[in-house]
Amino acid sequence: MKKTLRILLGRIGFCGLLIALQAIILIVVILRFQQYFVYFYALCILLSVLVVMVIVNSRLNPAYKIAWIVPILLFPIFGGLFYLLFGSDQTKKKFLNEMQPINEKLKQNLNQSPKIIEEIEALDKRAANQSSYITNYALCPIYQNTSSEYLNLGERKFERLIEELKNAKHYIFLEYFIIEEGQMWNTILDILKEKAAEGVDVRVIYDDFGCLFLLPQDYSKQLEAMGIKCCVFNPFVPLLTIRMNNRDHRKICIIDGHTAFTGGINLADEYINAIDKHGHWKDTALMIKGDAVWSFTMMFLTMWDYLRHTNEDYELYRPHIYQTESVQSDGFVQPFTDSPLDNESVGETVYMNLINNSMDYVYITTPYLILDNEMITALSNAAKRGVDVKILTPYQEDKWYVHAVTRANYRALIDSGVQIYEYTPGFVHAKTFVVDDEYAVVGTINLDYRSLYLHYECGAWLYKTKSVLDVRDDYIETLKVSQRITDEDLNAIPWYNKILYAFLRVFAPLM
Repeated sequence: MKKTLRILLGRIGFCGLLIALQAIILIVVILRFQQYFVYFYALCILLSVLVVMVIVNSRLNPAYKIAWIVPILLFPIFGGLFYLLFGSDQTKKKFLNEMQPINEKLKQNLNQSPKIIEEIEALDKRAANQSSYITNYALCPIYQNTSSEYLNLGERKFERLIEELKNAKHYIFLEYFIIEEGQMWNTILDILKEKAAEGVDVRVIYDDFGCLFLLPQDYSKQLEAMGIKCCVFNPFVPLLTIRMNNRDHRKICIIDGHTAFTGGINLADEYINAIDKHGHWKDTALMIKGDAVWSFTMMFLTMWDYLRHTNEDYELYRPHIYQTESVQSDGFVQPFTDSPLDNESVGETVYMNLINNSMDYVYITTPYLILDNEMITALSNAAKRGVDVKILTPYQEDKWYVHAVTRANYRALIDSGVQIYEYTPGFVHAKTFVVDDEYAVVGTINLDYRSLYLHYECGAWLYKTKSVLDVRDDYIETLKVSQRITDEDLNAIPWYNKILYAFLRVFAPLM
């Protein structure tokens, strides 16, 4: 009750009031000028027809096109206007121009070693091709002289993170989608305050929409008062606009340039099972040390410069400057980022390359299974050619409508030979791929439209590292406490749920 009152009386309630006021004004204007309704109606119909033509001829994903065309045709008066407010890429082009310097800085500061390319090509040309795609389109090179440690639970990530934060001497960079006060964040915050007082450069970026219900509006100022520099990504504005669609979903921590963390784990208590939110929370992370940390450092610094309007000397943050211990290198590590503004779906293509090049198995963990036709076809074709394709999703949902769409995709996959499992102890939030004992991806990218097309994301592509086998072993152990979905389970779904699933699936790209 207290939390509800805090939300209603806080900025959420205020912003909701402003949005409702805008809607009321729009309705009043329409009623006030109803004598001109015929002309208004004709104009709206024309606008909707033009918008549909633009959508049909655009380069958007076909499923995304359908998800917009259906409501526009059903509600032609406001459909076209609604698309211009929430679906048009005009605002996107504006942001792209603003963010263009980030790509230029990444190009200038992330250079690929030709020697490493030669070594990976000698091992496997297919692996080299996958790596080359990431280098060319995410602008992130592949590295050796890097160690990677797979962390199979939020509790393990929290433990290792605390150890590394306490050893920080020069700088700590944190970039997270969700931060919420509680045991996890408060423990970290105490260390950050202590380190800032010692002169360590401590910086935090958090997504405002991700923290909308979790942090007060002035939280960035509170952190600044503690000596912690803070930037808020895409501050929530109570206007009818597409701007809120693009969110910073990345989870990155960098310590002194030699250690970095990524994965699905945000800074809130459910991620370490300090509270029971949706049963046992299964999540994963990756800690890397060595040269590959530089890519994560550049991701953070370029985003920081964009938000803060600064232009720093990145050379001051190079890994070798503060690296004091040798790295036990094995295999190849390639961090990468994915932007929603460059018309290149890096995360989806990385996943597709892994599926299409698989020979023995593809094991996937994802909290949301909201797929387009291309991804369903790739998974189905892999299973049909004899690849062992397994997908692990949650048994307990965090959003009922998203979970409904996840289950709506089961039938087509299972009919093609894909095995679907649900994690019966609770909720899976991990985002991992592991393939053929050789490749793995651990990162922030869900198998849904938001992650693949609308969010800033990141991950690490791994080739022939020990951590690849650790991801595989953890997957096999997790299946032991998971339930395989069968034809009998699908047939037992009530008819009215099947209708709901079919309806929600049409609009899945907009969720």
